[in-house]
Order: sequence, then structure tokens, then C-alpha cells
Amino acid sequence: MRWIAHEWQQWKRNRELFALSLPVLLFKFVFSYLPLLGLVIAFKNFNYAKGLWGSDWVGFKNFQFFFTSNNAFRITRNTILYNIGFIVLTTVIAVCFAILMNEIARRWLRVYQTALFLPYFLSWVVVSYVILAILDREHGFLNQLLLLFGGESVDWYRDPKYWPFIIILVHLWKAVGFSTLIYFAGILGIDPSYYEAAKIDGASKWQMVRSVTVPLLTPLIVILFIVAVGSIFRADFGLFYFVPNDVSFLYPVTDVIDTYVYRSLRVVGDLGMSSAVGLYQAVVGFLLVFATNSIIKRVNSDHSLW
Repeated sequence: MRWIAHEWQQWKRNRELFALSLPVLLFKFVFSYLPLLGLVIAFKNFNYAKGLWGSDWVGFKNFQFFFTSNNAFRITRNTILYNIGFIVLTTVIAVCFAILMNEIARRWLRVYQTALFLPYFLSWVVVSYVILAILDREHGFLNQLLLLFGGESVDWYRDPKYWPFIIILVHLWKAVGFSTLIYFAGILGIDPSYYEAAKIDGASKWQMVRSVTVPLLTPLIVILFIVAVGSIFRADFGLFYFVPNDVSFLYPVTDVIDTYVYRSLRVVGDLGMSSAVGLYQAVVGFLLVFATNSIIKRVNSDHSLW
């Protein structure tokens, strides 16, 4: 009873803050928790006429659609390898940019922040048209440049060997700015007295980065890494669908789980199969977050998420 009374007093003292949080809680409930009831579709042969609860139960048959597919290994490989590359490269480049931004004059800081952050707000549809303007066979900027210097034009949308690099570069161009600002905010939160002490000891800029900035930024890097690992089985649909223009010649290197499921749903129209793959991605991501956090906790418990 004493605990209930204490909680009631806490609620009364902070009722305005609780009232402000209600819209967010309602939003999360409606769009994040209420849809969990639909997970049952992954185990049913969904029929629109019979409805969600009236459709026939089929167990794990919907999961066979993905695991027995001839393309299962290819799309899983592409999804995992691309995400590993994205996580590693985005982290390294964003940390480097954040450190560089911390060293530039404050009057130029907003210019660099805007230039880095602006691509993040562009939709993948807009980005796909930008890439098309660069890589188009006849009128693309890159092919015109190659012809100008005596080279031959390249049919970029029919040759898969270039696209792993194109996909990674486009992702970095769009995503690095957002990550840079997060790490830059982390650097601004570092106590300036550490740098002052390092200067008194005669440390150079590089020594201060190596011995002060990076170690104090490591907990933030690790937390974001753990969160990113949870999405390693999920690909950015817009990046892999719109940027390559869904060209079949590029499927060996641009097809991922999300685009494959979308095309299968569009052709077959089986809601149960797509729900099964979505559930599989969510469960694997959940387990990966726990596994990664456990490993990091054993190495250094101060850097773990919980």
C-alpha cells in the first residue's frame, strides 16, 4: 500500500508531463503494439472472405515459401553483407566526419551540417532520378564524361558488377550526415577539461582524438552498433528497389529479402507468406540484439545497452 501511495503522489506531482506523453503512448500503441495481433496471419492461409480469425491454420507452411526458395541463399547473403558493410562504413566515416567538424571554425559549422544532413531528407524516389541522370546510358552525366575523355559509354543498368559499389556509395551519401550529427553531439558532450588537461601535457590533436575523443565516444558507438545489428536482416526497401529501378539484370547483386517478398506478394498475392518473412526478420533481429549485447557485456559491461 505504501508503494501505491508513493506512485500516486509521483503521478500527481508530474501529471502535466504524463499528459504530454499520452499522444506518443497512444501513437506507439496503435501503430506498434496493436498490429502485433496480425502476426497470426503468418501461420494461416489468409482468406479475405473468412477474415483474420476464420482463415485456415497452416502452421509453418508459410515459412517454407522463403526457406525452400531457390533464391533464399542469394537474397539472404545480399541482405546480410550489405548491412554489415553499411554498419561498418557508416560508423567509421561518420565518426571521422564528426571529429573533423569539431575542429572547424564555428562560423562554417552550419554550412557543413546542412551539406551533410540535406541528403537524409530526400526520398528514395528523388534519389533514384538523380542516379538515373548520372548513369543513364545515352544522356547520363558519367557516360558523357567518359565519351568526352575518349572512353566508351557503359550500360550501368545491365551490368551487375558495378552495383555493389554504387549501392554502398548511395547509402553512404544519404545516411552518413545523420550519423555524423549524432556523433558530433556526443563529442560536444565531452567535458572540455579533458582536452585542456591533454594540452597541458603537450598532446597533439591526433593524440587527443586517439586518447580522449574516441574512448569517450565509444559507449555511444557501441549502443548505435547494437541497435543497427538488430536490423541486419532488414534491408532499406527504397534503396534496393528504386535506385536500381527494379531491373531484373541487377537482381543477383541488388535483390534482398524485402524486395523479393514485395515482388512475390505483388505476383502471388499471398499475405501469409509475406507476414511469415516479416516475423522471421523481426525474431532474428531481436535475437541478434540480445546476442550482440551479451558479447559486448562480457568484454566491457560499461559499454553494453543493459
